[in-house]
Amino acid sequence: MTPSLDRRSLLRHAEEAVASAESLLRAFEKDGIETSLKASGEEVTQADRGLERHISGFLRERAPGLPLLGEETTQDGSVPETGWILDPIDGTMNFARGAPYYAIALGLVDIGRPVLGVVSAPRLQLRIAADVDAHPAAEPPATSARSLSRAIVGVSGTGSRRLPAEAELVNALQAEAHRVRMYGSMCLDVVGVAMGWLDACVCVRPKPWDVAAGLAIARGRGFAALGADGGDFTWSSPVLVVAHPELAAELVHFAWAVLSAEHRPREL
Repeated sequence: MTPSLDRRSLLRHAEEAVASAESLLRAFEKDGIETSLKASGEEVTQADRGLERHISGFLRERAPGLPLLGEETTQDGSVPETGWILDPIDGTMNFARGAPYYAIALGLVDIGRPVLGVVSAPRLQLRIAADVDAHPAAEPPATSARSLSRAIVGVSGTGSRRLPAEAELVNALQAEAHRVRMYGSMCLDVVGVAMGWLDACVCVRPKPWDVAAGLAIARGRGFAALGADGGDFTWSSPVLVVAHPELAAELVHFAWAVLSAEHRPREL
C-alpha cells in the first residue's frame, strides 16, 4: 500500500464525484440520447463522454496528482500504478435503450490492485462504496452457492466480435449451471455477486474500467476473483470469474477449458 494514500478521504471524494455525476446523467436522459459507434463496434453516447469529463475534472480538483484511466479518453489502456479507473456508463447499450441495467463505475488502484470502488446504478436505486481492506476477515454469505450445478451465473463480454468458443461457453454454462443470466453490464455482474443477485459471474476479455470498481467491492466481501490460470485475477487475464472461492475454482477451470479449446489465447 502506498504510505501517503489517504484512502478514507479518497473514498469520500469518489462518492461525491459519482453522486454529482448522477445529476448530470439525469440531464442527459431528459435531453435525449444519441448513440454512435466506436472503432471496436461498441456504442457510445454524449453522456458517456460528458460524465467522464465531469468526473475527471471533479477528481483533479479534490485529489490532484492522481492519474485517471477512463474508457472514453484513454489512449493505450495502461493501468496506472496508483490512480483512478473510470467507466462513466458501463452498459451503454442498456442506457441508450432505456433499460435500467447500467452503472457509473469508479475505482482506485494502488500498486495496480483495486482498493476502492464506487458503483452507482441510478435506475436500480443502488449506490455502493467500499474499501477492499475494510473488513479483512470477510467471508461470503453461508448461502452462497459452492458448486456450478447450483449456481446462477452471469456472463458478459461475449457480445461484439464474438469468437466461436465464446458462444460455446454460453451453451456449455446453460447445460451445467443452475441458471445463466446475461444483463449486459460487466460491472453490475461483479457487483451482483457481492450483493447476492448472482452466485458467480464470468467476464470475457474484461477491460480495467469494466471491473476495477466491482473487484474492490466483491473482494472486500470475501469473494474470490480468479483469472484464466486459476490464480488471482490480473489485468492480463482473458477471463475473470468472481464467486465464492470453492465455486470460483470450479467455474474458472470450466470456463477456460471451453475458451482455450481453439488454442487462440491472443484473441481472447
